[in-house]
Amino acid sequence: MPVSITMPQLGESVTEGTVTRWLKNVGDEVAMDEPLLEVSTDKVDTEIPSPAAGILLEIKAVEDDVVEVGGELAIVGEPAEASVSAASQPPVEPAVTAPTPAVEPVTEAAPAADVATPTPASSAVAAAANEATAVTLPALGESVTEGTVTRWLKAVGDDVAVDEPLLEVSTDKVDTEIPSPVAGTLTEITVAEDETVEVGATLGMIGSAGAAAVAPTSPQPAAPAAAPQEAPQRATRPQAAQPSDATAYASPITRKLARETGVDLATVAPTAPDGRITKQDVRNAASNVKTPPAAPASPPLAATAAVRAPSAAASTDDRGHTEQMTRLRRVIAERMVDSLQVSAQLTTVVEVDVTRIASLRTRAKAAFLAREGISLSFLPFFARATLEALKQYPNLNTSVDSELHTVTYHDSAHLGIAVDTERGLLVPVVRDAGDLTLSGLARRITDLAERTRTSKVGPDELSGGTFTLTNTGSRGALFDTPIINQPQVGILGTGAVVKRPVVIAEPHGEDAIAIRSMVYFALTYDHRIVDGADAARFLGAIKARLESADFEAELGL
Repeated sequence: MPVSITMPQLGESVTEGTVTRWLKNVGDEVAMDEPLLEVSTDKVDTEIPSPAAGILLEIKAVEDDVVEVGGELAIVGEPAEASVSAASQPPVEPAVTAPTPAVEPVTEAAPAADVATPTPASSAVAAAANEATAVTLPALGESVTEGTVTRWLKAVGDDVAVDEPLLEVSTDKVDTEIPSPVAGTLTEITVAEDETVEVGATLGMIGSAGAAAVAPTSPQPAAPAAAPQEAPQRATRPQAAQPSDATAYASPITRKLARETGVDLATVAPTAPDGRITKQDVRNAASNVKTPPAAPASPPLAATAAVRAPSAAASTDDRGHTEQMTRLRRVIAERMVDSLQVSAQLTTVVEVDVTRIASLRTRAKAAFLAREGISLSFLPFFARATLEALKQYPNLNTSVDSELHTVTYHDSAHLGIAVDTERGLLVPVVRDAGDLTLSGLARRITDLAERTRTSKVGPDELSGGTFTLTNTGSRGALFDTPIINQPQVGILGTGAVVKRPVVIAEPHGEDAIAIRSMVYFALTYDHRIVDGADAARFLGAIKARLESADFEAELGL
């Protein structure tokens, strides 16, 4: 039966998308998971793949149309189903005069008999589905209600084992794999790549072993489809790189950059630890291209050319062009603006002398690396001092419900650690961080940061924080004024540790100038809950703990 292609949910708070380019024309054959069109939202430009093999029967939304999530974009089906598509358009008149069908309609009596062979297979698929096990989208963490299918690791007809990864799913916080609940054969894929569904939705079906025999295959129409109608501005997908590009592991944004720069993703060596091709990989490959890429079969619409087709120079240099904000940047922007609007935020800054901490690191780092397998940075010391201060001042370890006007005092400290990733800023959470030793904190922070950068962090590890630590000093910044991660009431920014001359008091009371390792701590707090004096006392407790540097026992010194 004809399959409706709808606008998927392309991220949290996304309600609509704009059709920017059709990659297939009415009447074109399409394979399962082959990209049909490109859609732009305020978060991301992405391709919408076909959930089924067949013919593009009808295009419902033309380029530059804005379509709400769930709105119909196109219809894909078998050649014989063109009449079915036509029948869905009122009024039902002789199919020859209908303007909307994607291919020339056929009567139910003549050509349909030549392409009726898929019918038994379709019946077999339906029969197999009755005995199949549904693969559903599981709960992916606190407050996560939906996920986007980013990549299918198995194709229809493939055999799978119990707990073998079937597909990858992305939320606004994490990418994760969904395993097969049973052993058998993947008989159906019901959610295509880049499509967003709610928790509990069926993603695919697993049947008994050998069910591949009833798996749908690409149709073989008896005759070529009629010339596409009303598609003078629809570009066809470049054919030279299509087979190799399809198997490359890259995000839609990276694929878009590759198309614009004429880079064949199959020739690009990935540098990400998980084998993913990054945008920088594409830029590096583009810089080695000695001849400009061939122009596409038909250019994008003039209205979108300025933002969709930057010059080759602009691909390696962001000057001189305009483009849409990525969806992640838009989400970050909305949340930061909302945070500033919902709470009264104030930032207090202190400077801390961490010369003794620096000396401890120098003495302990070799043994620590040998024992723990990781380097000992300043961050675990900062985190440990922060967690101890949260126990002294529990009003900093709270959450606010602005609608109910309630404050929740948490019995445990779940420390969020801001991590800079290729996707944007993410905040994994160290659960019950206040119960960890210095070494335990160092291990957990290093592990979480690494898995967050490589998209291997679990969804539950990216939510539920009660206080956040952001190490802006890792990029050399002295300090900033961080914005609170709602509904928390505090976030502590740690600056760069730098050596500079400061005035110190000698043991006998004389002042002296000495070279010390100094760092700024900037605490942004919600003034609805925390007063300035509380913030100063909280920072004072951290300062005193670090300047005393009483960590020798935990470091085995």
